[in-house]
Amino acid sequence: MAGKVKWVTDIEKSVLINNFEKREWIPVTESEDWHFYWMSIQTIRNVFSVDTGYRLSDDQMVNHFPNHYELTRKDLMIKNIKRYRKELEKESSPLAEKDENGKYIYLDFVPVTFMLPADYNLFVEEYRKNPSSTWIMKPCGKAQGKGIFLINKLSQIKKWSRDSRTSTFVAAASGKEAYVISLYIDNPLLIGGKKFDLRLYVLVTTYRPLKCYMYTLGFCRFCTVKYTPSTSELDNMFVHLTNVAIQKHGDDYNHVHGGKWTVSNLRLYLESTRGKEVTGRLFDQIHWIVVQSLKAVAPVMNNDKHCFECYGYDIIIDDKLKPWLIEVNASPSLTSSTANDRILKYNLINDTLNIVTPNGEIPDCRWNRSPPREALGNYQVLYDEEQAQSENAERDLRSRSGQSLGSKGNKGSAGIRPTAATWK
Repeated sequence: MAGKVKWVTDIEKSVLINNFEKREWIPVTESEDWHFYWMSIQTIRNVFSVDTGYRLSDDQMVNHFPNHYELTRKDLMIKNIKRYRKELEKESSPLAEKDENGKYIYLDFVPVTFMLPADYNLFVEEYRKNPSSTWIMKPCGKAQGKGIFLINKLSQIKKWSRDSRTSTFVAAASGKEAYVISLYIDNPLLIGGKKFDLRLYVLVTTYRPLKCYMYTLGFCRFCTVKYTPSTSELDNMFVHLTNVAIQKHGDDYNHVHGGKWTVSNLRLYLESTRGKEVTGRLFDQIHWIVVQSLKAVAPVMNNDKHCFECYGYDIIIDDKLKPWLIEVNASPSLTSSTANDRILKYNLINDTLNIVTPNGEIPDCRWNRSPPREALGNYQVLYDEEQAQSENAERDLRSRSGQSLGSKGNKGSAGIRPTAATWK
């Protein structure tokens, strides 16, 4: 399609604007005709609000799905994953298999979590099974570590519960006072004695059928203070929370590397300390978690054809090399804390735009969403439901006609787990 893309953004970040300018796209205001709007989650709410009656045309594209919060709000993500598990159990899916202790073998990838104040009694019941455990409280609708605290005594939460219980319905409606409480992963994998988590970028171009990409240049975020499970340090967020928004205020924060490691450095470290096979399995499990979380929300997601979304996945690895999904962010930070950070985020936006606006042309929401491999940059296809379905259909056809699938059809749990891209 001829003509230049007209863009708008309400997020004044150089990594965004430099990418638009590089393509010689034309900046316009929100009130003018625009083709591409990179917007905040507050704005997307207004764009798709029933009251505004805004209708996007075929040549307009935005960077969030209308109800992204089904995945990116802490309470709704958990609710959808729990529902997904139950549905798979009803279908007698092998994915929902449990061990002798009643734990999911494949779907145990989020810490035990309850909504508060609604699930207070259920939480107390679980807490009493293991009174020495530590729990982490998080407000449902906040980010960057705001409002988070750790508890290890019921008395610490009783007062909070009494104060909040009267506003259960207000909380449910406004989303401002509702919290989630999760079993704290108190045995995290440590490097140099410090806790870290993984920030991974995942691009979704369509939910039905599901098509998602993993960005290979994710990174680890380290705490500045050495980890201790000691209860005396429960209030020290420099020990427990990896958010840069918190760590940058610590005395030991390094402004050169920003307390970050690349995922490839982590992989090399783990291969040398734990072995290649174990490390490969860990990364396959991480891919598995991402795909299952997206499958869990796909049925309830408004799969608007004008939308795509780049999510920030936060994963913690425990000392048994088991990965845990902590949360998913709808607007991962585009602020650059270091020079390397700026380069990474510039390239992330560049590669994202190359996929969702092929050749930098005016968007067309009827595009086939299957860019050629050379257009992916640092992205790799993580899961392509359409392709998986056609491969399954072919496999069924072959098996019905008595053909052997050879090694391709005999990969142990390959029938259960989607084939994951491998990070190099």
